[in-house]
Amino acid sequence: MFTAGSFAILVVMVMTLVRALLGPTVFDRILAVNTFGTVTVVLIALFGFLTDRPEFLDIALVYALINFIATIAVTKYVKFSSLGIPDRETDWEDV
Repeated sequence: MFTAGSFAILVVMVMTLVRALLGPTVFDRILAVNTFGTVTVVLIALFGFLTDRPEFLDIALVYALINFIATIAVTKYVKFSSLGIPDRETDWEDV
């Protein structure tokens, strides 16, 4: 049963990689990469459950937080072309 679950998760990961490569817009690609990261968290948690190692849940949580922060940073960079750091030509009052 758990092998079928692992196989289903791997199929979903392949499908999200296809969406990331063929997405019509950059936001579709960002969403696909975010989904891939979320499914990776589920796969790590499932592997920890199957091997009876609960410390993998901690690794999955850390990976989920990194995935969330990276998604926000990439989306902000795509939308504003910077991460909030003003250019040399821009005054600090404009920010």
